Amino acid sequence: MKNPLEMLKEIKSVLGIELSETPTEETKLAQMTLENGTIIEAEEFAPEFEVFIVTEEDKIALPVGEYALEDGMILVVETEGIIKEIKEATSEEVEEEEVEVEAAEEEMSYATKEELAEVKSMIEEIKAMIKDKEEMAAVEEQVKEELSSQPAAAPLKHNPEGNVQTKKVTFGQNRPQSIQDRVFARIANIQK
Repeated sequence: MKNPLEMLKEIKSVLGIELSETPTEETKLAQMTLENGTIIEAEEFAPEFEVFIVTEEDKIALPVGEYALEDGMILVVETEGIIKEIKEATSEEVEEEEVEVEAAEEEMSYATKEELAEVKSMIEEIKAMIKDKEEMAAVEEQVKEELSSQPAAAPLKHNPEGNVQTKKVTFGQNRPQSIQDRVFARIANIQK
């Protein structure tokens, strides 16, 4: 009987397949950093290559979306973990970002008198709610004090020597005694 490795070598030699004695080299992966600092990794940053997010434990396929790279390029992923394209950031995207910044600045503008009046009314409502809660807490404390100041009811105790009137119920006392009744009466030493 041959050892399994020798058998495998024979089969490969018959089939004409060469057996490489050296281990295969690992593929070198390229790394890039997203604008937010996340490190991503791919065999090559080109369309149709797999791309992963590098974490401490393992690699996670990059979700679908557009990602801004640190070098100003945009990485587009349409199928999870597969690069669709890498493109230059266009001026439209830069303009969209500027519009978003301007919109945020507009949101931070000064409040109008109507808005201030609305905020004041909300504050008054909140104050009233807080006052109501404080009053409720005070009432609860008062009730607790009243209940704790009242003497506790005397506990009920069983009195086995008390006068308890019980009515003894007897059934069938006027019937004639059967043989069984007479036997039981003698066993119990009851005279009738």
